[in-house]
Amino acid sequence: MAKSDVAVEYFDSGFNCSASVFASFCEDYDVDTEVATMLACGLGGGCGAGEICGAVSGAILVVGLKYGQNIEGDIGTKKNCYAKASQVRDAFKEKNGALTCRDLLADTWELDKEEGKTLRRKLCTGFVKTAAEILEELEY
Repeated sequence: MAKSDVAVEYFDSGFNCSASVFASFCEDYDVDTEVATMLACGLGGGCGAGEICGAVSGAILVVGLKYGQNIEGDIGTKKNCYAKASQVRDAFKEKNGALTCRDLLADTWELDKEEGKTLRRKLCTGFVKTAAEILEELEY
């Protein structure tokens, strides 16, 4: 099963966007998925404040698993990780037009409460899938 489908399954089962993307890749990096969902939880909903999309944040956590700095003073690794994170962010923005929840979901806030909630859920499912697909395309 594709990681993007696994991410959607996590999301559909009640995990937030960030945890869903991050956890779907963790097995490949020997990271416990229970720990992963807990670590990423606070990043959902743009850190609960409409900032950078949690699906993007979850994807960036995966970038850190693969390319993150773990040796003091290793500036080259840190710069490479930042470049890889930028690649993921840019790809997401290109596909979705924005990076923040506030902008990605802007048209849903004016809708009736239930209609807006349903539309946001549908849109966010797509963002989760897209973020995971980008990672898959980049061979994470």
